[in-house]
Amino acid sequence: MEEFLKILENDARTTPEQIATMTGKSIEEVREAIRRAEKDRTIVKYKTVINWEKMGREEVWALIEVRLQPQREFGFDAVAERIYRFPEVRSAYLVSGTYDLAVFVTGKTMQEVAGFVSRKLSTLESVQGTVTHFLLKRYKEDGEILEGEEKPKREPLTL
Repeated sequence: MEEFLKILENDARTTPEQIATMTGKSIEEVREAIRRAEKDRTIVKYKTVINWEKMGREEVWALIEVRLQPQREFGFDAVAERIYRFPEVRSAYLVSGTYDLAVFVTGKTMQEVAGFVSRKLSTLESVQGTVTHFLLKRYKEDGEILEGEEKPKREPLTL
């Protein structure tokens, strides 16, 4: 199963037939493994990486470092859930170091992101402080290079 998942993680468009050929398993075995992985949420989502700048779409991304006061009996989980449920939040991670959560958010403008931080995030009781870093340029996302031409992943075979 892990082999199937690695293939799909690299390219979610890979068909069960292609995976079966690549792994030597039957198509039905691959389909059933994928179905089980979707059902138990091992596969959470199929995703496409899009370079929206090429489409002229402006979007502001920010990384927000959040310092938290853990809650009795729940630790960081309860407040993290309140934070990651905001629609502006794209990703949230518990991290080690000088802050507790790394939160990625998006908005149409810097002011929109700043408003989220000042009106929604920093007003939560367990939030002790935030530091906001605006992303200036995306070079690579989810393993895919966004700028320039993609180099082949394998060297061409010459005989």
